[in-house]
Amino acid sequence: MQELSNEGSTARAVEPSSSGKIARSAFSMSVATSLSRLLGFVRDMLVARVLGASDLSDSFFVAFRIPNLMRELFAEGSMSSGLIPVLTEIQTKDGDAETALVVRKGFTFVVIFIGIFCALGVVFAPQIVSAIAPGFLQNIVKFKTTVMLTRIMFPFLLCVSIAALVMGALNTKRVFFIPALASAWFNIAIIAAIVVFTAIKVSPAVAVALGVTIGGAVQFLWQLPTFFKHNYSLKPSTGFNHKGLKRMGKLILPATVGTAVAQVNIFVSTILASFLPVGSITYLYYSMRLIQFPVGVFGVAVGMAALPALSEHAAKKDFEALARDFAFSLKLLFSVTVPSMLGLIALSKPIVSALFEHGKFGPEAVKGTATALICYSLGIWAVVGVRVLTASFYSLQDTRTPVKSAVLSLTLNVLLSLTLMGPFSYLGLALANAGASAFNFSMLFFLLKKRLSNIDFKGIAVSFEKTLAASVIMGVFGYFLMAVFDGIMVKSHLVKAGFLFVTIAASTGVYFGAALMLKSNEVGYFLRTLKRRWNRESKRQSF
Repeated sequence: MQELSNEGSTARAVEPSSSGKIARSAFSMSVATSLSRLLGFVRDMLVARVLGASDLSDSFFVAFRIPNLMRELFAEGSMSSGLIPVLTEIQTKDGDAETALVVRKGFTFVVIFIGIFCALGVVFAPQIVSAIAPGFLQNIVKFKTTVMLTRIMFPFLLCVSIAALVMGALNTKRVFFIPALASAWFNIAIIAAIVVFTAIKVSPAVAVALGVTIGGAVQFLWQLPTFFKHNYSLKPSTGFNHKGLKRMGKLILPATVGTAVAQVNIFVSTILASFLPVGSITYLYYSMRLIQFPVGVFGVAVGMAALPALSEHAAKKDFEALARDFAFSLKLLFSVTVPSMLGLIALSKPIVSALFEHGKFGPEAVKGTATALICYSLGIWAVVGVRVLTASFYSLQDTRTPVKSAVLSLTLNVLLSLTLMGPFSYLGLALANAGASAFNFSMLFFLLKKRLSNIDFKGIAVSFEKTLAASVIMGVFGYFLMAVFDGIMVKSHLVKAGFLFVTIAASTGVYFGAALMLKSNEVGYFLRTLKRRWNRESKRQSF
């Protein structure tokens, strides 16, 4: 099969079959993740309304960040990175029955050891909060509130860990949509908890914390019917000396650091931000939530969709196909995330205002969050790129290389944060995060290029240049169009949101037009895929 050419848009190149599977799987995950992210914004809008930017909101976000960081370290990130390559290899060589056995052993292991970890987290919550937010010790009420919320939400880690294991098992079977939709139910649970518990006069922060834990359980339960349908079982199996489980353990332990570098960078920012003025943590949280939309919808989707295919190539020792699919995945990923990055920068203030300017979240909070969003946005391309790079290393069952790069980037993040937080306050922390992410991407790309010498570096560079040029054109257009709308001086929040929607839609059209004029193969491939899907749906409806 012919690979997408680097130049020329008129030739209708046919993507390799494995690349086509990656694109289709990524599309399915992106659709499900988009729904989850939209519900996540509804969730955050409700949280912003009831908590605002205050001591209470700072307490909640610090308390949530503790189990959420543990989730990234021990559950969704490292679990998938260690689980999928090993299960893919076992399925390829030993069949479905052996694969199901390893999943049972993994489930039993997670329940026992993560369960113990959660119990310890509840008991030692005061010590954990002291470590993660030492600045809170100066305000005893704020400290005690954070400890209470931490204890409520720590069981979330166990729920999301077993949910991640089930997701990884299904992804190995090339099932992506149902697992990706699980996080939508997590958001629904939090929304429902806010509505129900605040109605019966429960503290808003406690209501949201209860929703987090309930949502983690729902995230797991939602996947079970599909999980059982694919002949998996959760029957306990305690033989932890199985070679497959040992290999997963060897991958998961270092992957805990490598996969979660972005979350660890945020964790460092939280510690330092606890010494900054009230509201700093909240500004960083909401701006990062907006950053997570393109990262989650596109970066995570492409990374997760690519991992089974890359792992299969590695198991078969087909390194030429691995390099080809890596380049395809990275180019496709940049073609959708770089315009997202420029769009968030150009429309930062109206986006934050439309989503969060309600109740106690006023103009000052909008301004603080919007400026943090601009600084964080500068690193989006690197954060999403690292997802594909780490997937490539994990497919080779090499987790040491991402760990080394992660440690170096974390060190750089701390140094930059300490240097920049003085003159730039919380904005310095966001800039440090972006800089460390760029360093991590550059280091991993260089090391993978040494490992797979046939990576099409020139093709990736040319594709990125075209995408960046089209995105800049789009960003300038969107900025000035929104400025025209702002000049109309409309006071209605709903009408302003409508203006923003029109601006985003028009800017998207400008990006596609500019990309096609620049002969971007990835945008052309994306549009052809949509056209084929449209034609198939039209034929179905005609019968």
